[in-house]
Amino acid sequence: GFGMVFLTTPDGPRVAHTPLLSTGDGAVQFHLARGNALTRHLDGAMALAVVNGPDGYVSPRWYADTEQVPTWNYVALELEGRVRRMDQDGLHALLERLSARHEARIADGAPWTMDKMPEQKLRQMMGAIVGFEMEVLAWRPTFKLSQNKPADERARVAAGLEAEGSPAIAELMRKLVP
Repeated sequence: GFGMVFLTTPDGPRVAHTPLLSTGDGAVQFHLARGNALTRHLDGAMALAVVNGPDGYVSPRWYADTEQVPTWNYVALELEGRVRRMDQDGLHALLERLSARHEARIADGAPWTMDKMPEQKLRQMMGAIVGFEMEVLAWRPTFKLSQNKPADERARVAAGLEAEGSPAIAELMRKLVP
């Protein structure tokens, strides 16, 4: 998914927004623009990556109990770990996997592949980014799905969220909270 990578740098706290790709063996890979404020500080650092899942505003009017306040339901995942800079071959492989994964989601036309780029232009564009891999040492999922409310209240909140255009969080409420 798309996430944020946080790091405290000598210049203060910084965040970068980037697509994250799991390696399947306890690491995530990502890339940043060479000029990004984090790029020169990440290699060897302990960083935090956050992926936000679906979310939705919860109106108090969806509860039978009128003595409620507005809140927000959400799902998120925090990943903490040591980051290492990737070489050009690793970056190339990351970009191939990332584009293949997302191109497969587009229904119309043949998927775009990196071999469609002239080699010189591809080298130039890859020179503008840096690849990284984070060895994930801690996973911290967090969610708020009205789990502190009775089942009938959760059902009303899920219905309200779905009706207001947040079907993903409503579905998670129904599946993850008994």
